[in-house]
Amino acid sequence: MGFRVTLKPSGHSFDAPEGVNVLRSALEAGYNLPYSCRAGGCSTCKAHIAEGKVDHALSTDTYLPQSLRDQGYALLCQAKPLSDLTVEIEELTLHLAKPNIVPCRVKQIRKLAPDVIALHLRTPYNDNMLFAPGQYVDFLLEGEKRRSYSIANAPILEGGMMDIEIHIRHSPGGLFTDRVFGKLKVNELLRFEGPLGTFYLREDSDKSIVFLASGTGFGPIKAIIEYALRRKVNERRPISLYWGCRTRQDLYMADLPEQWARANANFRFVPVLSDALPEDNWTGRTGFVHRAVMADLPDLSRHQVYACGAPVMVDAARHDFTSACGLPPSEFFADAFLTEAELGAAS
Repeated sequence: MGFRVTLKPSGHSFDAPEGVNVLRSALEAGYNLPYSCRAGGCSTCKAHIAEGKVDHALSTDTYLPQSLRDQGYALLCQAKPLSDLTVEIEELTLHLAKPNIVPCRVKQIRKLAPDVIALHLRTPYNDNMLFAPGQYVDFLLEGEKRRSYSIANAPILEGGMMDIEIHIRHSPGGLFTDRVFGKLKVNELLRFEGPLGTFYLREDSDKSIVFLASGTGFGPIKAIIEYALRRKVNERRPISLYWGCRTRQDLYMADLPEQWARANANFRFVPVLSDALPEDNWTGRTGFVHRAVMADLPDLSRHQVYACGAPVMVDAARHDFTSACGLPPSEFFADAFLTEAELGAAS
């Protein structure tokens, strides 16, 4: 037994099998809805259920408080239909490639900081994965385990093979990161499923762009900026990048955005440290990175914001930008990085 789900305003509809969440059913039916973590640990797939009832499953009060449930909102990655539904949500206009399982070989392992590695992967010849800069992949591990990591480069095709760059921070005890920082070797074979996610540049806008990153959240934002500069988006839409880290060594590729700023008009880079060490000799901005944005741009009503990194930063930016700086909620796009421990806590 299943239920019929209708999307508004598009009018598209699809069947949702019993026990299957709305997001999964929509994606399998070929409809692109906004999503990120797929685990109820962010608010990217939040939508209004105009008609019908759902089981909220593992939705937590953190990302779907009772007040929003009472108003009919649900996280589509968790919501399982209990009846036919009418869901109010804007579908994505970008044609996103359908995820596939892709084998790849480790091309290079490059240490960017004591706890950050750039993992460079190469796909098989003429098996080129199409992806939008900003999307992510799931590495497929033993025991049907998965680990999600964003792609840190715009699509690069060399000699019939696609290069994929991933920025990985070491989480001691982590199933995948311990392997990456320990036993993983060049030419080793890995498998991932991708591309996934709906974090990408909306190009049908003339608004100025603010990129907001914390830690390795710089990775997918790097990919989008590479794409944007390649297409000269900055010539018609001023771009600002704010990258927040704890200490100077955590700004593991600061020379790259500094180079972008020197080479491109209408591009600005603002690094921010929250816990600079005496030996950092830091004279730049300090504090919370999203607060630096608010100090520089108190009126965000004519901006789009793309935020990526720690959930606490993403959530604070979403709240403060929309409540205090006039940012329309529909112009805030995010990809929150959750560790396996955080995903477990969210459930």
